[in-house]
Amino acid sequence: MAYITQNPDEVPAPVRIGLIGSGWMGAFHAESIARRVPGAVLAAIADPNLESAQALARSLGTAKVSPNAEDILADPAIDAVIIASPARFHSSLIAQAAAAGKHVFCEKPAGLGIEELDAALAAVDTAGVHFQIGFNRRYADDFRAAKKDLAAGTIGTPQLMRSLTRDPGNGSIPNAARVPAWTIFLETLIHDFDTLNWFNEGAEPVEVYALADALVEPALRDQGFLDTAVVTIRYSNGAIAVAEANFSALYGYDIRGEVFGSKGMVQAGRATETTARRYTAEGLSADTPRLNVELFRQAYTDELADFADVVRAQRDGVPPSSSAFTLTPGAADARRALAMALACIESVKQGAPAAVAASPVDYAEEKA
Repeated sequence: MAYITQNPDEVPAPVRIGLIGSGWMGAFHAESIARRVPGAVLAAIADPNLESAQALARSLGTAKVSPNAEDILADPAIDAVIIASPARFHSSLIAQAAAAGKHVFCEKPAGLGIEELDAALAAVDTAGVHFQIGFNRRYADDFRAAKKDLAAGTIGTPQLMRSLTRDPGNGSIPNAARVPAWTIFLETLIHDFDTLNWFNEGAEPVEVYALADALVEPALRDQGFLDTAVVTIRYSNGAIAVAEANFSALYGYDIRGEVFGSKGMVQAGRATETTARRYTAEGLSADTPRLNVELFRQAYTDELADFADVVRAQRDGVPPSSSAFTLTPGAADARRALAMALACIESVKQGAPAAVAASPVDYAEEKA
């Protein structure tokens, strides 16, 4: 039997992606690109910890490795980058990648300050590259299903909303003293802020009131460490939301969301791995996830598949696919969630409600 030869023009070239940062999340993203995202290729890895980058590259069959992100940004064969470095480098790397003509996927937060993020997003806009922020919760099946109902008006006008993040733990937090200040807002609750904004699309967060403390590791309270927080958010359409987080849930990883509206309610997320339950003499029990990459494994993959699809479409001049609702988190979403996190920090410092920095008109219209 003879081979059937296809026209090379009919086979889209793969999206060649470079990884910047080979730590925990970067390594997982690298594995997803290399093994689970069709039409994408992990082309290079950069990390100042060259030994870490080389080990990851060997495990995934990637030939190009460097201690310098600049090598990836200067490589004309690379279409896009995943930024998974420490958060303090994110805004600078976004701007550098955009200036180099690379499409950008960045882990949250996209910056640690509004001014630095605005400068980075201005560079993205000038370069005309695609930018996506790593708010993976949008890609989880149940959260996407809830959003579909909200977009269809099934629940009516949102009135009360809730989102929570409880990280798994055993009653203590390893290396808590080395956790950067304000992590609970900038890197944990920032996911909840995006979820609430997405669920209440078209409205702007106006004001937050945050309470936070070190209840898991009280000995670190005087050092400014925070492991427990509750935030009340007021939106421009009158909706009121609550976001909460804790760093040590003994029963496992727990991510949930809820919207109560004028016509009903929708919920997303569960604290168990499956809906299976076991009933024994000891009572009722169920298995629970213990890692983010367990709970959101498919969501992490799908967000990168979405990124690769958009990059390919933009690179090849293909019209973008349509959707019944907004899915891909972009510049406006990154800025809005960061503004909320920074307002929470101000609220805790002042012990009072704090205003959320308004989005620029162009970002606000991006989602309209």
